Amino acid sequence: MNNPFCICPLASGSRGNSLFISTPDTALLIDAGLSGKEIQRRMDQVGENPQDLSAIIITHEHSDHIRGAGILSRRFKIPVYVTPHTYSACQGLGKIDHLNHFECGRPFEVGSIRINPFSISHDARDPAGLTLTFQEKKIGVATDLGIVTGLVREHLKNSIALYLESNHDPDMLINGPYPWHLKQRIRSRTGHLSNVDARNLVSELLHQDLKHIILAHLSEENNHPQKALLEVTKGLNGSETALYVASPDRPGQMIRL
Repeated sequence: MNNPFCICPLASGSRGNSLFISTPDTALLIDAGLSGKEIQRRMDQVGENPQDLSAIIITHEHSDHIRGAGILSRRFKIPVYVTPHTYSACQGLGKIDHLNHFECGRPFEVGSIRINPFSISHDARDPAGLTLTFQEKKIGVATDLGIVTGLVREHLKNSIALYLESNHDPDMLINGPYPWHLKQRIRSRTGHLSNVDARNLVSELLHQDLKHIILAHLSEENNHPQKALLEVTKGLNGSETALYVASPDRPGQMIRL
């Protein structure tokens, strides 16, 4: 961890989500939705060790975000940060010896990283988006949200890196294999952002210091990385901001900010 501020998606999608963020003296996982063993394996692939983790921060209780959190916390004595409502809704976490509660709207610190959690619109008890700040540099994290509210825009503005949901292509979703009730859920105000939604948000948030955007939580049935990239690129208006897609199957690159 010799680099100033790093971000690396370990997994993203309906099968599991986990994001690694670090500074020289602090390392975090945002969600741990793979098995503990698989998260260890993927961290090893990018040269990191779970023993060095300062915290696991849980954004909401769905299993693709919490599956490995309990076992990792117990195995490596890692503190877990979660809102009280989310914690009460979590199934299968097991005993957490180092449990810390946070509330949306109240910033807190883990090591050298200042975390500002904010409420988002998703079908969970108390879902949170996050900004993470180190030495005036801010990373914005917003996945699993159905609509972009003014609160979301306000928190994400002026980020130098964004980890942003681009879940589905609207036409692929409507014409795809999902039953109608599930299509309606995904399209709802408490569902998931489409590629078009992500494009529009990127266009609004774009500024000269926004250097990296990682598109996350792509549906394997209702989206394709190339579709997401082509659509969201339209929102970049010719800027040189680097655009990536997080994969469900392997870690992304370690981006050094």
